[in-house]
Amino acid sequence: MPGARGSAEAESSAVSLVLPPLVLDDLPDGVVVVAGDGSITDLNRVAERLLDRPRAELVGVPLRRALPLQDTSGRRWWDVLRDTGRRPSGVTEDGHPERLLLLPGGAELLVTARFHRDGAGALVRAVLALRTPDERRRAETDTTSLIATVAHELRSPLTSVKQFTASLLRRWDRFSDEQKRLMLTTVQADADRVSRLVGDLLDVARVDAGRLTVHRRPMDLALLVREHVDRLRMAGYDDERFALRVAEDLPELWADPDRMAQVVTNLVDNAVRHGAGTVVVEVTASDGFVVLTVDDNGEGVPAENRPYVFSKFWHGGARSGTGLGLYVTRGLVEAHGGDVDVDTAPTGGARFTVRLPAGEPAELRD
Repeated sequence: MPGARGSAEAESSAVSLVLPPLVLDDLPDGVVVVAGDGSITDLNRVAERLLDRPRAELVGVPLRRALPLQDTSGRRWWDVLRDTGRRPSGVTEDGHPERLLLLPGGAELLVTARFHRDGAGALVRAVLALRTPDERRRAETDTTSLIATVAHELRSPLTSVKQFTASLLRRWDRFSDEQKRLMLTTVQADADRVSRLVGDLLDVARVDAGRLTVHRRPMDLALLVREHVDRLRMAGYDDERFALRVAEDLPELWADPDRMAQVVTNLVDNAVRHGAGTVVVEVTASDGFVVLTVDDNGEGVPAENRPYVFSKFWHGGARSGTGLGLYVTRGLVEAHGGDVDVDTAPTGGARFTVRLPAGEPAELRD
């Protein structure tokens, strides 16, 4: 089919201007792009895996042959779409929402289609999104876990706020000024806790959607660490609880100070919660990176659990909290072009290491 293949290559070039291969391959779902003549012009790696065929074998092949889908009634799906008088609910000239369809052999796929037409109504391009039901079930499980986590984490501070404010409203004159101050301080701390949770939830949504933005400028990471450790000392922690080590002549770091403050807060506060010994925080440089290392004296993270530490809702042992902080931390670090990992500290506890590219980012240079 030289004519069809030539048309497919031309269409692929046009699509690539809109969706470069790297973007397609970053998408979590399988994506198949189809030309107006029905031939496949492009697909990503997830689609290759789902269809169990390499891209080179599929580009230029008619979609009906490459993806011979059937509905759950055994009808050929592409014939169903052509029968305008008997289209299933939800199917229009512009496509159809997610539907469960079957491949030969019975493998299930969830397929969403969008059809792009010209002014005369002729098909110009179609884009199909593919995923397995298991992936949808995982997404639904994540949503359920998120709802349960939020409900659990909100219940305690909101209950406290309600009880203290109710007591103050009913018996204001019976409390001394010192008692009022203590109760209002508790209310403020619980409100801050809720605010942090909401911030984490918003950042999780941004990480999931790939919309986490950072505003880089020259910043002093060591100063930011010192300021956070000073706040913890003022909150009542002993000076001996922290050891801060900063290398001399650190290279310039371009990063978002607010986002880096979140990273430092998440990692240092996490270390404080897990182990009663000294939390060691180091800022050094290595091979073109500024390196932040945080060691705790806790139980550490077993090697078999380390691949999951930065996943949503991960809790190790008796660790409390939402299980979102380290997930957000990884998203923030990666948004700066860096990486974060976990290993064993010399004390036997956990060591978290963040590496951030030193110097001005190439995209910000003139």
